[in-house]
This record gives sequence, C-alpha cells and structure tokens, in this order.
Amino acid sequence: MMKKLLCVYLLSDTVITAASELSKMVLNQYPRVESSFHQDSFIHTIEECEKILDQVNPDTSIVLFTFMNDSLNKFTLDYCKSHQISYLDLITPLEREIQKRTGENPSFNSMISQKLDRNYFDRIDAIEFAVQYDDGQDASGFLEADIVLLGVSRTSKTPLSMYLANQHYKVANLPLLPNAPLPPEIWEVNPKKLVGLTSEPKVLANIRRERMASYGVSDDNPYSNLETIKEELRYAEFIYKQLGCLIINVANKSIEETASIITSTLNPAKNN
Repeated sequence: MMKKLLCVYLLSDTVITAASELSKMVLNQYPRVESSFHQDSFIHTIEECEKILDQVNPDTSIVLFTFMNDSLNKFTLDYCKSHQISYLDLITPLEREIQKRTGENPSFNSMISQKLDRNYFDRIDAIEFAVQYDDGQDASGFLEADIVLLGVSRTSKTPLSMYLANQHYKVANLPLLPNAPLPPEIWEVNPKKLVGLTSEPKVLANIRRERMASYGVSDDNPYSNLETIKEELRYAEFIYKQLGCLIINVANKSIEETASIITSTLNPAKNN
C-alpha cells in the first residue's frame, strides 16, 4: 500500500524546537503516512512569512505556527484561510485559556524571546560538543564536560550523549576495552560527573549479533562472543569501582530512563 504524503510547515518568530518535537512525536503514530518537515524559525516580517506560505501546497500540507507577534499570527491565519490551507495555531488557544482563567494579558516581552533564543543556541553548542567528544576522540573534552559516560561497546553511549545534549548538557563519552589504556585525563574528572554504563552479557551479545548481521558479518566472532563480553564487563566494573562513579545497568532501560537517573542522581551543572 502506498504511503500517504503530508508536508508539515513549522513557522515561528522564536525557536521552534518544542513544536517540532511534538509534531514528530504525533506523526510517528501514523506509520502509513510519509511526512516531510519544513522548519522556519526567527521569522520577523510579513514578507518573510508570505514567501514561505506561497510554497505550501494546500492538498498535501498542514501549517503549524507559534508566533508571539500578533501581526504575524493574524497574517498567517488569514492567509491559510483564504488559500484553504490546513493550519493549527499552537499559541493563541492556550493564551486565550490562560487569559480566561487568570484575567491577565500576555506581556509579549522581547527579552523572553531572547532568552529562548539563547537556550536554543546553548542546546546547539551542547550537541556540537557531544559530536566532537564522542567515542573518546579528544581526551581534553573530559575535563570540560558536564557528564562523562564510560562503557563497553553497544551500551548506548552515543545516543545517550545526544539525548542529554538536547537537554543542554555537555557530554563526552569513552569506550572501554580491556587491552586499551585509559587516557590520563579521565582520572582528573570529578567522580560526580562520571557515569559507568553496564549491561547483561546475553542482552549485549544479542545487540552485537544484530549489529554484525546488519553489516552482513557472521555472528561467530569475538565481538559478539559471550565469554569475551563477560570479560569486557568485568573490566568495566573494575574501572568503575576505581573511579568511584555512578554505575547504571542499561540492559532493560530506555535512553530516557537512563538519562533521568543520571540527571536526578548527579544533578550536573550545565557549562553555559
């Protein structure tokens, strides 16, 4: 069966992260819908807005917008109605409900938008940091990081780093191998910033076999060998005890669960 196409346009005069994540989360519930996203943040003029809306195909698109500027909000609303474009104003209904409940009017304070902008760029900085210091590429990152993750292969170090980066934490990670010396910088890191990731041998073996199968490699290799994995995990546990770090078994945990344990237990300060 052919997938149905849907183009989602996300428009805002500030950051657009929350609307983007929310819409993608909802669309993930529709596996037979093939969606594409067009995101435009920091729109400040009606001309900019009109140029984007002129590209929208009413038959296959929906426009979501989060304008704090009333003129931009009204223009987009009128444009969508006159061109028969499906739309969803994500801000105005909530504003009206808050006004109804409290009797207060929104301030439309530009400083709030500036703060949102700073938060956006802080998050980008954290993501760039996670990429730069992924997989122990540069040991100097351990001393600059808010959180340092350690673990043997396939214990979710990289996806966890990126998830935490999206929460503005600067994260570096280091793979552990029994025969590879640890960089000296790791011993200089405050143990309160260190997290040792571990898993169950059989769970890890299955993950590694699936990984090798995706590359067309036989599962009969040291990487997915159960005894080799047990040795790696024993070595990792030994290192964690020496470092005195938090240890988390990720075998039956989602990335979100592991991240929550880390942030609630370590309560790391954000370097920004």
